[in-house]
Amino acid sequence: MAVGTVPTVKICGLQSVEVLKSIVHLPIAHIGFVFAPSKRQVTAEKAGELISFLKSEQANGVSVPLTVGVFVNPSKEELTDILEVAPLDVVQLHSQEAPDFCRWVRDQFQVKVFKSVSISKTENKIPDLEDVAAQLDPYIGTVDAVLLDTFDPVYGGGSGKTFAWDCIPVYQEWARSAGVSLLVAGGLGPDNVDQLVTAYYPDGVDVSSGVETDGVKDIAKITAFVERVTRK
Repeated sequence: MAVGTVPTVKICGLQSVEVLKSIVHLPIAHIGFVFAPSKRQVTAEKAGELISFLKSEQANGVSVPLTVGVFVNPSKEELTDILEVAPLDVVQLHSQEAPDFCRWVRDQFQVKVFKSVSISKTENKIPDLEDVAAQLDPYIGTVDAVLLDTFDPVYGGGSGKTFAWDCIPVYQEWARSAGVSLLVAGGLGPDNVDQLVTAYYPDGVDVSSGVETDGVKDIAKITAFVERVTRK
């Protein structure tokens, strides 16, 4: 992303229509629903309810966020069952899903696909571009964005912890050459996202626990996070 360009904002782990009503008018590009095992996990029916609200707002002329479903190694049957009830705009695959599977998801459901890359919190070595290319080149043409997140041994991501950001430029270089967006997650919140944006200018930022209080989405924190990113 060019210096001075505003990254997009993704708020993940939405579970409440009431919260969604309070933030729908903010400049948020993506709303994420977690279908993988997590304390923020939602059912297809709940996600469908949230999507229906967004569609009603859109019908009234409101510019609404795209909806993202977060999955960890889902089966084709699971995805089919969920998307029949919750027609998502984006499927985010958060584990070891193969390029062929990503392509199937994209073609089968006519959605965008985000692929996560787990970065170890204890990893101090910055990868070479060749290493990143060897890992991610097979996904060119099958995904629309790559999401960097801190590795979590239980859920794969969503740990609420940061990783060493100095590896970001290597992934940015690969993403530019591949023509995909680069999003950054992992331990972000209102107190540190402006530091990330100023230093690295990712295409987008993703937050969940960093805008919560006692495990519940906090409207004031979400608003502050968006303000830090958009500088408004």
